[in-house]
Amino acid sequence: MSELSTIEIAGLHKSFGALEVLRGIDLAVEPGEVVCVIGPSGSGKSTLLRCVNLLEEPSSGTIHVAGVDVTDPDCDIDAVRRRIGMVFQQFNLFGHLTVRENVTIAQRRVLKRGRAEAARIATENLERVGLVDKAAAYPAQLSGGQQQRAAIARALAMDPELMLFDEPTSALDPELVGEVLAVMRGLAAEGMTMLVVTHEMAFAREVASRVVFMDGGVIVEQGPPEQVFGAPREARTREFLHRVLEPTRVSEAEIRGDDV
Repeated sequence: MSELSTIEIAGLHKSFGALEVLRGIDLAVEPGEVVCVIGPSGSGKSTLLRCVNLLEEPSSGTIHVAGVDVTDPDCDIDAVRRRIGMVFQQFNLFGHLTVRENVTIAQRRVLKRGRAEAARIATENLERVGLVDKAAAYPAQLSGGQQQRAAIARALAMDPELMLFDEPTSALDPELVGEVLAVMRGLAAEGMTMLVVTHEMAFAREVASRVVFMDGGVIVEQGPPEQVFGAPREARTREFLHRVLEPTRVSEAEIRGDDV
């Protein structure tokens, strides 16, 4: 693995009681890479992501983020987390604060930015996600897609070196998914380093630098999207992709009125 890796994971295991969820993960994410992690439910994808910033504590193994061993007991994890943006399935916005206040509060409390600077940076990032016109609105006044975009703006306002996305579209109605993925495409185009757990196969195929397929707590296969989707080496990868892609193909054909 490269010394320049933004994330470097070696021998990662995670158990919850007798249940071993991660069974020896080795993975590196290089600066500017977009790595999409796919796989069936229960394969350990979200647990892997949550271990990166110690929302879940690994049972064994090491994780380096920007050269810092976050599994070292002496690590200042709060300092590391300030370098990592994380976007969850749920938006976790403060309902009693406006969108602008949601994007400024951590800047002021954690980064100690002044009110004017935090407001300026909030505006810049709300513009990045297409929400500057909703700055004075409250979360309950937004659609799910708008709330998720606000959550992304909040993470970006902290100037992260790395963005983690844990199935950011899974709680959204289908018609709202595209607006969130468009923001993520924009971040990828800007060169943001991203580790994305997703079930959006078209996004992974289009945007990922590398696709990682997980099943049963291990990495079964990884490679460029054209290889993983177009010519998967492992039978388990082929089986998974057949199951998740074939219904989409059928439904698209039915919409066009094709014979299926």
